This record gives sequence, C-alpha cells and structure tokens, in this order.
Amino acid sequence: MRGGAKVAIVGGVFVLVAGGLGYGAYEVLLGGDAGPGIETASESSEVKTGPPDKKEIEETAKGFLKAWASGDASAASLLTNNEAGAEPLLAGYAEDAHVTKAVITPGPAVGTKVPYTVKATVSFEGKTKPWSYSSELTVVRGLTTGKALVDWQPTVIHPQLTEGATLKTGESSTAAIEAVDHNGKVLDKETYPSLGPILDTLREKYGDTTGGSPGIETWIEPADAQLPNTTLLTLAKGKPGKLQTTLDADAQAAAEKAVKDFSSASVVAIRPSTGSIRAVANNPATGFNAAMLGKQAPGSTLKIATAAMLLEKGLVSANGPVECPKEALYQGRTFHNLKYFELPPSNNFTTSFARSCNTAFIKLIDDTHDDSALPKIARDVFGIGLDWKTGVSSFDGSVPEETGGEAAAQYIGQGTVQMNALNIASITATAHNGTFRQPVIVPQSLDDRQLATASRSLSPGVTQQLNAMMRATASWGTGQAAMASVGGDKGAKTGSAEVDGQATSNSWFTGFSNDLAAAAVVQSGGHGGDAAGPVVAAVLRAGS
Repeated sequence: MRGGAKVAIVGGVFVLVAGGLGYGAYEVLLGGDAGPGIETASESSEVKTGPPDKKEIEETAKGFLKAWASGDASAASLLTNNEAGAEPLLAGYAEDAHVTKAVITPGPAVGTKVPYTVKATVSFEGKTKPWSYSSELTVVRGLTTGKALVDWQPTVIHPQLTEGATLKTGESSTAAIEAVDHNGKVLDKETYPSLGPILDTLREKYGDTTGGSPGIETWIEPADAQLPNTTLLTLAKGKPGKLQTTLDADAQAAAEKAVKDFSSASVVAIRPSTGSIRAVANNPATGFNAAMLGKQAPGSTLKIATAAMLLEKGLVSANGPVECPKEALYQGRTFHNLKYFELPPSNNFTTSFARSCNTAFIKLIDDTHDDSALPKIARDVFGIGLDWKTGVSSFDGSVPEETGGEAAAQYIGQGTVQMNALNIASITATAHNGTFRQPVIVPQSLDDRQLATASRSLSPGVTQQLNAMMRATASWGTGQAAMASVGGDKGAKTGSAEVDGQATSNSWFTGFSNDLAAAAVVQSGGHGGDAAGPVVAAVLRAGS
C-alpha cells in the first residue's frame, strides 16, 4: 500500500501495513510481545556516534510504532531515551484513554523527524466516537548506548500533552458550559480558537454552578491541579449550563483574524466604562493565554502612565514646552530617541508624546525627586499589580520600585516593567475614563468575588490632557496610519520594546474608540504602528 505505513487495531489486534517508511506487514495481539525486528538498547555492544542515519531513523520509527501498536508499553519505552517517562503514557493510551482502534499513518521523514496522523476510536461504557489528530516523533542518538532512539516527549502521544499530564476518558469532572457573549451569542473553541484555554478555565470554575450535567469525554489532565482539564473529544454530551461572559462575538472574531497575520501576536479589548473584557486573542492559539498571562516590557505604551504622573505633579502640561534632544543621560545611563531624532525647543509635551520622544520623559525624572513615583501611580491609579479577579487566570502587571538608570528606563516602558496586552488595554481604559475599573471576563454577580479597586482616580484636568495627547497621537502622531480607518472619538499610543538578544523590537500599540480600548503586542514586529497598530484598529472597528 502506498502513501505511508498504517498501524491499526482491529478487534483487539494491531495491524501494520507496508508503506512509505519501508515497514513489513505483521499482526500482534494486544499485550503481546513486541515481536522480532525490535532491538532494545542492550542487544548490541556497538556504540555509534553522530546523528542517526536514514536507515536508523526508519528502523527506530518502525520498531517504536510496532511496539506501541502491540500494546507492549515496556518494549516501546525501551526504544525511547526516557523509559521511565514513556511507559506510563504508552500504557495509559489504551488503559486510561480507552483507545480501542487506531490507524497511524506516517508521512515522509524530514531529517530526524517522522510526522504521522492518528485516526483512532475511543470507547467507554458503550459510547464510541472517532478521534483524529496529527503528531510527530524525533529520532536521536542515545547518549550512553549510541543506539538510535525516539526522543521521548509527551507530544509523541498527542501534540497537546505536556510534561506530567495524562490522557483520560470517562465522565467529565465538571458539567459542560455553553458560553455566550454579552448579547447571548454562543462562543466555542472551533469558531474562536483563542478562547480555548479561557473556556476550559471557565468550565472548571463555574461548570457546577450553571445547571448543567457531566458528559463522557477524553481529556488532558494537567500535572498542576490548579490548571483546568483540556477536553479533546466528547463521546456523549452532558447538559451544558449557560454561562454569560462579557465578551463581544464581533470583536472576538476580528481579534482572531487580526492576530493570524503574525506568527506571534496577542490582543485584548476592554470597555472603559465597565471594565468588561470584549475580546482576547492569541496567535498561536495554544494552551498559554499570552494576552492575559504574558510578562514583557511594553515599551512606550507605558508613557500613558508616565505622562499621567508628570501631569499630576505639575511638571508638564499638554501644551507646555519640554526638551526633546537626541540623547539624555541619567545616572550614567544614556537614552536616545528612535533613529536619534530631536524636536525643536518650541516643541510642547503633546508633540513629544505623539512623536514618542523618549528623552523628553527621561529629562524630567530628576524633577520628581522620587524614583518610585511611577510605580506608585501605576498601582494607586491604574491598578497595576493588584490582585485582579477577572474570572480566569491573569498576570496583573508589575512596575517594581527601582533607583537610578533602572528607574529611568521604566519611564519609557523598558527595564524591569512587565506587562501584557490586558494590562496595557486596562491602562488605556483608565486613562480614557479617568477611573480604574478592574477588567472582568464574567460578571462579578456570577460569584460575588471581590474585585480590585484603585485607591484614587485621575483628576478631571489630567484625564482631559491625557485624552487630548492620545487623540493627537491618533490623528497626526505615530499612530496616525494605523488609526486612520477607526472612527469615533479616538486616541492611541505606540510602543517598541527592545529585548536582549532580539534583532527586531517587539511592536506594541494601544488605542481607544468611543467606549472601547484595546492593546496588542506583536513579537519582533518592529515599530508599534506597523504591526500591532493594525491589530488594534481591526478590533476597535468591530467592537462595541
């Protein structure tokens, strides 16, 4: 048979049919011996070095899949470089995940990697359903034996399996949920893949309180009991309970589409008047929700908070003059503007903000007479670092107290500042509205949880000036091109965050349109307006 070898379990027997890797045909009973042709690490005294050759890759993949197919987890694990880690998962494929039939189709080896697709059948208590996915294995040289072995990773069994996690099939531990947006539109993983980890967490937290009943499922149970299970297959649906979220289906759809233009991007949208999260999207849409859990320097988008601090202290005004030289020195550390640009002495603070002049901010740090001034306003006004209870896990930002040059770096969103798209969207929402409202993805009324509150609001005068400067950035400053397609009352701030060892800076952008604020980050995207800007604009155009 052409097109790749196939391993099938038929009536308790696994069958391997000859294919692209040059396998021979054979049949082995479940639980039986791995059969001839499988050489364990102890059977040869020859110790080879260097990368495995094509023949070794083929024979090792053949031997491993043959042993796995036979149900002999012990023999299969001996053909990996981590016998102790491999055997429980290999045995659990049938015993815990209740896989009763499977067809594994390898593709052509690419170097030392052998990709394959799995078409399986899962059966539990009279319920049966097909299950398909793709994965791959890598063949490496054993460090001590010199044998060609499968480099053991949990992803060999399933691409979403992580270290310490297990595959299981049975009655689900919590009832399924039917999550809906604020208008009642159903939200699901298939339509909105970025919501996968969020919906899993919401189900884990609220499934038992929404009136639903459990179903029969195949899931990944993580090693960390605090993390939610990831449902892979539903054999029998329970009764889902309806769960209201604050999300907006239109904004979410736009966010999902926008981040796909980049290999690594995140975006969050928030309604300033309520703190309601309207959209959360990541690419890749994996189990890690970078938009809400990421930790990295946000670049000049943090100048919104820095500007608020300088305005509050009376050190600047939106229309007052400030210096913007090419470079500025603070306690032995030199800072410069993008491409070393400078602005004339007649320049005002709004122009420096709209053009993202780093040195205008750095030169004012001495005048605060308080290196911790920025961390204080970040916490007391913008709610950064407080214990946010959004309804799912989130990192709530960090602006630690620093001194000297490290404190100065924070003024422009560098140094030890750590943020994600959620945090910057919230900062923008607070600046636009004047008062911090903790972001939420499910209503507080659902569980009466205690939301974080800031100790004070911005004064009306500071709020007005901040909004005016952000409007300038959107209309003629560094955010002009990205925000040109956005209507309504709009404002923006761009950012480029330099990362050690990274040739191109991360692109950050944040903005508002009427009662919606959004922020995005694109890894290695360069200038904020070029990559992250269009992502934010797309969400602002679609949201409400």
